Amino acid sequence: MEPSDRFAITLGEAIYSLRAIRRIKPDPIPDDDLLDVLDAARQAPNGGNSQPWHFLAIKDEQLRRQFGELYREAWWAKRADQGIHGPDDIDPTNRTTLSAMKFADEIGSVPAIVLVCATEQGAGAMGSVIPAVQNMLLAARALGVGGTITTLHPSVDDRVKELLDIPEGIQIVYAIPLGYPKGNFGPVTRKPLSEICSIDNWDNKIS
Repeated sequence: MEPSDRFAITLGEAIYSLRAIRRIKPDPIPDDDLLDVLDAARQAPNGGNSQPWHFLAIKDEQLRRQFGELYREAWWAKRADQGIHGPDDIDPTNRTTLSAMKFADEIGSVPAIVLVCATEQGAGAMGSVIPAVQNMLLAARALGVGGTITTLHPSVDDRVKELLDIPEGIQIVYAIPLGYPKGNFGPVTRKPLSEICSIDNWDNKIS
């Protein structure tokens, strides 16, 4: 069976129910499903068909745990850059940040973490990597697997590369944790099109 034939839901259903999933079960993802998600990522459009990407899936339990420790350090380093130095500095009504903080403690227990790397430097490579990530998340959604886009911090970058034998010159762009959600997928809450879209001129909003 072709990978594309295994995505049972429609593209529309995937798009309109896709949301960031941070509450993830530890249950393993079947290898065939993970490979199909990665295969969907490589189908993405990219500049000049140069395909300047490499996808490194972390499945080993010990490696995931070690990566999780570095990710948690990176998460707090990013908060420190914002003047947040501990849980007490986070607004208790900011549910998104509190959820992300909890996930930073738990990411090492998710069944798979995909590092999306750029094998070339510059904006062109970044522009090619981004569509691959969206393909990955949509394919995962079609298989009942959730995930979210996360990033690291320069303070841990070299140690992550050393942990996973990533060569010099490779840029880690995103870390995508994948697994079966503890909750549900969408529907999602988004601003109406009339607030965020114009035709021909900024002030000519869609009515």
